[in-house]
This record gives sequence, C-alpha cells and structure tokens, in this order.
Amino acid sequence: MILHTDLGQTVEARKKAISSLIRKGAITLGGYKKARIYGLLTCSSGKRMKVENRIFFKDETEALANGYRPCGHCMKEKYEQWKRKTKQ
Repeated sequence: MILHTDLGQTVEARKKAISSLIRKGAITLGGYKKARIYGLLTCSSGKRMKVENRIFFKDETEALANGYRPCGHCMKEKYEQWKRKTKQ
C-alpha cells in the first residue's frame, strides 16, 4: 500500500514517482482511503478525488487485504460479487 505522501513533496515529484511505479508494475490500482474503495487507475470517479485521499495498491489482493472494496463504477462485476458476499 502506497500513500500519496510517500511519493514526494511536490505535485511534480509525485507524478514522476507514480509514473515510474506504474511502469514497473508496482502500482496497478488506486484507492480512496476515506471510503476504502479501490479501482482502476483510469476510473473517472477515482480521478476526481482529492490527492490527499488517494492510495495505491500493487494488486487486488493487497487492496482486499487492507479492507478496501471494489469500485462500483469501473469494477462493476467485482463490486456486485463483493456486494452479494457482504449480504450473506
């Protein structure tokens, strides 16, 4: 799990660090730490969140292990599966 504050002090430094980690495969998903939701890095809902509320994950296993749920917008099928499991 990588917090935005771990990536640098300036916007430019954070963008550079995030790009590098994405290219290396160290980041594949983004999350919203207030609501504990994770989704694709390309999700339009995720792109609207404040920078200080962003968190990054290597993979889905890491996101789930940290108590995050799938995004209902960009990961609709996985969200529906999660929703069904939580109702049981």
